[in-house]
Amino acid sequence: MSDSLFRRDGDLLVPSKLTEGPWSPDAQHGGPPAALLAGAIESADSDGDMVVARLTIELLRPVPLEPLTIATEVLRPGKKVQLVSSSLYHDGTKVAQALGLKIRAKQIDFRHDVADAAPIPSPDQGRPANFFDKPGAFASEAVEIRMLEGDFAEPGPGRAWIRLLVPLVEGEETTAVQRVTAAADFGNGVGNLVGRTRSWIFINPDLSIRLARPPIGEWFLLDSATLIHDTGTGLASSRLADERGWLGEAAQSLLVDTIG
Repeated sequence: MSDSLFRRDGDLLVPSKLTEGPWSPDAQHGGPPAALLAGAIESADSDGDMVVARLTIELLRPVPLEPLTIATEVLRPGKKVQLVSSSLYHDGTKVAQALGLKIRAKQIDFRHDVADAAPIPSPDQGRPANFFDKPGAFASEAVEIRMLEGDFAEPGPGRAWIRLLVPLVEGEETTAVQRVTAAADFGNGVGNLVGRTRSWIFINPDLSIRLARPPIGEWFLLDSATLIHDTGTGLASSRLADERGWLGEAAQSLLVDTIG
């Protein structure tokens, strides 16, 4: 088994088996390609220090376990606000894209009084997750998941700490923005309404993340819940935290259907 999710081969990003998702052995989990797109946006040239404030990621089709290329474009340069796009391609076909909003980073002296928030239990207080019968290699081998409430095998809301166990790209540092993006794609699993039942799918064709501040560390908490409608659509919503405290939110539109 590889010790990273991707390796570079010239202009190609070659995925390992660790990127495999739960719906097909031939398609990646949404987290690894989303993290690649987030990293490209984060590292795009800026006029001064910028922080990622919003990411809107669209998984246009199943991302195969095949070599990918990535392209990045600064759509709106600026000293205070910047808009950047990134896209992933397989054999010239776009398979995923992202739009990122970056805001200038500046230290300010902002004093305000707020009620103390309830402390967040640490990852050490969680328990290992129970998965579906076929969780996919990314969920079972490439990340560590510590459940605080609920479970992947139980229907209903859930809370889970998640961290990557391997680098995103071989030989490269994985940033906290990339780590929180990879974790945020688990919202529809942490807060799913299906439980262990494998007769239903709830695939997310998108992922939206908003961050109030730069994330830190390796562990990220998802406090997730799902809404499903009889139109075969749904929404998974997650509140995000790191070990410093609450930092943002994520949402996934859901395609809900029966298997077979």
